Amino acid sequence: MSQVTSGGLRRLVTAASLAAVTSLSGAPTAAYAGVITETGSAGVRVMPPPVPDEDRAGGGDHLTVTVRHAGGGADGTYELYCHPGGGSHPDVGGACRAAERNTRWGRETFAPVPERSVCTMEYGGPATAHVAGTWAGRPVDATYDRSNGCQIARWDRFVPLLPDLGP
Repeated sequence: MSQVTSGGLRRLVTAASLAAVTSLSGAPTAAYAGVITETGSAGVRVMPPPVPDEDRAGGGDHLTVTVRHAGGGADGTYELYCHPGGGSHPDVGGACRAAERNTRWGRETFAPVPERSVCTMEYGGPATAHVAGTWAGRPVDATYDRSNGCQIARWDRFVPLLPDLGP
């Protein structure tokens, strides 16, 4: 029988420990169980889970848009349905695309301008808007105005969901 020296035993234990740790690091954690992954040129990217069917009940996304003091015939209350599109909004397809392009995983689509934002002191007019309903399975209750540069930019990101009041 061969003898194992204390230095050899130490190397053997170290190698076995490293092998065990390496094999564990490739296992997915419980936090990602059931999450879809996509492999791209940069490696594996974790994708959000699909929206459950119960969150899309009622035939898709529905928003009620109320615009006041915009002038030019833009004032009024409009219904908007997306996925599939429909309603009384003057540009259903454009309005749905505006909401979609502002939708990001993990961010509130219709969030207000963050407090303590540094905004230019400009006035975009007396127009106001209220958007309420359901978007991407989440409730929406957002108000808009054009009281400063940040609010104007927030409004303009949603044109044509909101009327184009640009210069």
